Amino acid sequence: MSRHFLGVFLTMAASTTVVAQAPSFSSRVEAVRVDVLVTENGRLVSGLAPGDFEVLDNGVPQKVDLASLEEIPLNVVLALDVSGSLNAQQIGHLQTAGSTLLDGLKQTDQAALLTFSHVVSQGSPLTSDFNRIRAALKETGTSGQTSLVDAAYAGMMIGESDVGRSLLIVFTDGVDTRSWLTADAVLETAKRCDVVVYGVDVGTRRASFSRELSAATGGRLVEIESTRDLNATFRGILDEFRQRYLISYSPEGVTPGGWHRLDVRVKARSVTVRARPGYLSSH
Repeated sequence: MSRHFLGVFLTMAASTTVVAQAPSFSSRVEAVRVDVLVTENGRLVSGLAPGDFEVLDNGVPQKVDLASLEEIPLNVVLALDVSGSLNAQQIGHLQTAGSTLLDGLKQTDQAALLTFSHVVSQGSPLTSDFNRIRAALKETGTSGQTSLVDAAYAGMMIGESDVGRSLLIVFTDGVDTRSWLTADAVLETAKRCDVVVYGVDVGTRRASFSRELSAATGGRLVEIESTRDLNATFRGILDEFRQRYLISYSPEGVTPGGWHRLDVRVKARSVTVRARPGYLSSH
């Protein structure tokens, strides 16, 4: 795929028809799969079994069949802002952070690289050849405006393109100034995807889109003061993602089709549970 193919693709994707055809969440099969982060006083909670979880699907209690911390191979997609507002030192921090994240991946994992300014470019598709991605990182330079919304959409589509648990990290230092797609359309797509998004925003600008996108997918927004913090931030996100439970259940007692509100809890414990707020069933 050429580096500028995604720019053409996203121009075409501006229509609502493309968004409506985005992949549905895991309800395409009988089992619904949800990535869940459980913390207690800021610490990750391990050792939970299926019976420790309570899941309500549109308010109806469900039987959890699986709750596993088993390390299924990951698809990690980096979507990195390289717009003209970043200076050479900040790009250097971003390149180092990306390389550090790759150091934390396993041979069974895959990664991909997107960069975005006024266009979205694919530095590398999903691959286990991490040296290819490191080489693409070294070539990044800055120019133009910020197509944050388009990049988020493209990143989710890449994450959905192969089997595995998919993590999308979207870094930006500002708000969207150039996208073809609307924020609402991409947030609607996020409801249909199986990708968990972590936003990383640097500086003091408002991050409403990054926050909404992260929440819609069960991820979270990380706000940092300086790009000097990116190295620890990227590695911390990867470590946290590996500690998320994968729970699944077969929906019973709920009407198929449409939007299903999800409420995931841990029984008899005062913990914080982070999971996607629902899924869109295609049945």
